[in-house]
Order: sequence, then structure tokens, then C-alpha cells
Amino acid sequence: MSVWIAIGATVVGCYAVKLLGLSVPAGALERPRIKQLAALIPVALLAALIAIQTVGADDRTLVLDARAAGLAGAAVALVLRAPFLVVVAVAVLITAGVRALGG
Repeated sequence: MSVWIAIGATVVGCYAVKLLGLSVPAGALERPRIKQLAALIPVALLAALIAIQTVGADDRTLVLDARAAGLAGAAVALVLRAPFLVVVAVAVLITAGVRALGG
């Protein structure tokens, strides 16, 4: 039963956040600082998600596996200014290759 309560609370919370975002006056969203933050927040959240999913920790030791190699390949593709889909493909192929080799 507590799982359903948590799901219900999550649904209500998500709806409230969405409603709060829609109720912000348009003038407040046109400020240059707000526009800049709105452009940077998704990038920061995505970077944090990638970092958390790529580098794991086992008690007090750092765990680097095939995902780290894929991330390094994606970073090289980004430095070479490859298109987004190419960056993703490079990361996938390198990760799969390292895993296939037993890493």
C-alpha cells in the first residue's frame, strides 16, 4: 500500500510543479538571466546524470568499466565537433566493443 501512496504523491507533485511552471508570468521568463539559466540547467543535469551513471563506486573504491571508455570516445568525438548522433554512436560502439573484449 505504501508504494501506491508514493506513486500518488509523485503524480501530485509532478502535476503541481507543471502547474507552477505554467503560472509564471511571461515577463519573468523574458529576463536575460532567466533565459540563460533555462539554457544551462538541462546541460548541467545531463552532465550530472552521465557522470553518475558512468563512474560507479564500490564501498571505498572507484569502479571504471566499459562505460568510462565509451564516455572518453564520446568526448573525443565532441572535441572533433562531430554531430550529436555520431557522438552517441561512437560512445555506444566503444562501450560495446570494450564489453565484448571482456572489460
